[in-house]
Amino acid sequence: MTMMMTHRPLRFIRRGQPAALHDVPPDRTLLEVLREDLGCTGTKEGCGEGDCGACTVVLGEERHGKLHYSAVNSCIRLAHSVDGMALWTVEDLAEDPLIRPAGPAPSAEKAITLHPAQEAMVQCHGSQCGFCTPGFVMSLFGMYQNHVCQGQPITRELVQEELSGNLCRCTGYRPILDAAQQMASLPPVAVDEAQLLRQLALLQAPEADGTAYLAPTTLPALLAARAAHPGAQVVAGCTDVGLWVTKMHKQYAQILDVTRAAELLQLDEDAQHITIGAAVSLTDAFAALTRQWPQLHSFATRFAGLPVRNSGTLGGNVANGSPIGDSMPLLIALRAQIVLASTRGERTLALEDLYTGYRQNVIAPDELLVRIVVPRPGVTEALRAYKISKRFDDDISAVCLVINLDIEAGVVRRASIGAGGVAATPARARQTEAAFTGQPWSAETVQKAADVLQAEFSPISDMRASGAYRRTVLASLLQRFWLESQGQDAVSVENFRLEASV
Repeated sequence: MTMMMTHRPLRFIRRGQPAALHDVPPDRTLLEVLREDLGCTGTKEGCGEGDCGACTVVLGEERHGKLHYSAVNSCIRLAHSVDGMALWTVEDLAEDPLIRPAGPAPSAEKAITLHPAQEAMVQCHGSQCGFCTPGFVMSLFGMYQNHVCQGQPITRELVQEELSGNLCRCTGYRPILDAAQQMASLPPVAVDEAQLLRQLALLQAPEADGTAYLAPTTLPALLAARAAHPGAQVVAGCTDVGLWVTKMHKQYAQILDVTRAAELLQLDEDAQHITIGAAVSLTDAFAALTRQWPQLHSFATRFAGLPVRNSGTLGGNVANGSPIGDSMPLLIALRAQIVLASTRGERTLALEDLYTGYRQNVIAPDELLVRIVVPRPGVTEALRAYKISKRFDDDISAVCLVINLDIEAGVVRRASIGAGGVAATPARARQTEAAFTGQPWSAETVQKAADVLQAEFSPISDMRASGAYRRTVLASLLQRFWLESQGQDAVSVENFRLEASV
């Protein structure tokens, strides 16, 4: 007999007040709820896949006793995933009673009309047709809370990185970038975080096993739910499953959300390893990796746009197994291991051994990927990560190559090389690693390894690049690695990106 599943209420804080919606299907997107159920049409529907940023909203959640703000794409975010959070849309910034002038208030009345994110766009003429403007304003609001309110400067580089997931086709980016920097010079405002945290604490509710949207808060409960509901669609940030809903029109009667399990949200560092829970956002995971390997900063910020990185998780990207997913070649080169768990126990394997074919892996029906373990960098390690795509920002790789060599006394002692976009799965270039290992670190060794790398893979031709182009790029990137190791700057679009925006 099939158990009747119920829809648990969707609860969040908006404009300083708790809101509760009933009978929201588990696969309904946040954008659908906003526009169709709540009539909040300021939030726009553009691409429906998290690329354009017109649907951007900001979420606030409690983390370690503080309020954490994230700009996210509402078009691919499932509505129930924001349960227990604060939510801001573009309509809320001038209406939220918890957003007040910073410092002593001139009166008991709220004294602001436009938020600095909105006022700066007006002053800098950052809008023409206006369709993209709500999304930009919300990304600016997130930037204001995370940087201006923390006393941190907003540089041109920061603006470009954090607005890379918002696209405009008529205004031109210069006035929008100006507006982002203008915010800090306007009269300051602040969210009453103490009051908001008190309100969020009241939204905590007991878990219900028979609901259509399962979101266990502990690992044992999560694994038990996985075993009990094998047909439930597993989601994390939903940056991929969301497209199955919006583009492929798939429907899911039951969802299992892994992002509420406390153990999967942990990020731990010890003397030997960095351990990243599978539900840690890409933003936080890349930040942890970049602290150890600063040279990864540009590579990390080119993974989609910030709203996608704020929702998407490292574990979700790995489990997804896309051959053009950027995190997997990096983790392969970093010699990462993954931990799979079920009610039967845990098992650990090298990340490259997870995949068996295109979008296929060894995860059992009752298992979940729960964490990724990355060794800390060694003193002889040389690491570079390269992404080749048609656009610098917010684009999918044609080729991704990450090279990690241990070079000691002029000899390559160990090599780990991860490649994406060149096979049916993210791949480890084992033959090329063998061509490096034990050889002198020289131009001749690099040339021989480049020849091996070109022959090791047989990439397909598609809309992003031809197979021949991909093979040529693989060899060129090894040569680039060599030149950079010798102190020579490689010429690339990265050298001209900032100058072009001024």
